[in-house]
Amino acid sequence: MSSAVVRPADDPATEYGDFAAEIADQIESFLLAVREIARGDDPGSTLSLLLLEVSQLCLAGGRLGAISDVVPDERFEPDAGPDADVDELRLRIAALLEPVDGYVEVVDPVDPERGATGFRLSDDLASIAQDLLHGLSHYKDGRVIEALWWWQFSYLSSWGATAGSALRALHSLIAHTRLDHHDERIEVAQETLLPVEAEL
Repeated sequence: MSSAVVRPADDPATEYGDFAAEIADQIESFLLAVREIARGDDPGSTLSLLLLEVSQLCLAGGRLGAISDVVPDERFEPDAGPDADVDELRLRIAALLEPVDGYVEVVDPVDPERGATGFRLSDDLASIAQDLLHGLSHYKDGRVIEALWWWQFSYLSSWGATAGSALRALHSLIAHTRLDHHDERIEVAQETLLPVEAEL
């Protein structure tokens, strides 16, 4: 995180209280929606709903990235408990997206020499969920600034880039199914993961 920090004049927890509550609401909404999608009760809307949810999460991330660095009072992060188990979520999404789970993405668009590599949407969504749940543990325990610090730091260092990559992959899948569905994998996705006539 940057060393140029702008600290509010008032108590940080009070100053950031409303903002933290809004971010927490967005994060809980995303987590709830992704769990519901992963149940597979409406496979025909999977890609459309994931595109919508990841897009909304990216908005929350953009808000976190746009504010000044949030710095907790304590030097060391308090114990937030064991990491959330997201394996079941990962497996459910992988099974649901099986024909189109994998995609290729440039590792760092600012440093193209790092090249491109393969990713999986199921891994991305599970990793994002784990990062968000870690901060949510702090928030629910009343550590508002710690939660904001974690969400901001992990957005810049981890889940922000992951969400951006997943968003591009989801957009590409939907674009291909609507515009040029000649690839077998894309045809399978169109038949199973999108409604016949998608409406929002």
